[in-house]
Amino acid sequence: MIWLKTFSPEDLNNRPKNHLGALIDIQFTEIGQDFLTATMPVDERTHQPAGILHGGASVVLAETLGSIASYMCIDPERYQAVGLEINANHLRPVKSGRVTGICKPLHRGAKTHVWEIKIYDERGKMNCISRLTVAVLPK
Repeated sequence: MIWLKTFSPEDLNNRPKNHLGALIDIQFTEIGQDFLTATMPVDERTHQPAGILHGGASVVLAETLGSIASYMCIDPERYQAVGLEINANHLRPVKSGRVTGICKPLHRGAKTHVWEIKIYDERGKMNCISRLTVAVLPK
């Protein structure tokens, strides 16, 4: 297991609601040995004007997953984890339903973490792949 502390999806979903992830209803669904998953609706909150999932909303899901994954790997009394760089390739449009992001580590160093986040539609088709680099900074 890569996590420093034990969390449940409910723990992550019950954190304070004054952030972007809560506004667009990102819900954590599973915590595995080396992965974290969350879902997000594809609706009027996350659509672009053409009626499909906004690429920026996919990036919000990816950065939320990777940032929380880094938080789960550090001592939050001594360190903070902040996004340093993110990229995303949007592979296919999604019009409705929920998408699911699966976050796995590519690198977990003392000063940086790199996460791969794949986002799938309800049919299991990948619609986005993202990579997030997180800086681990002393408080």
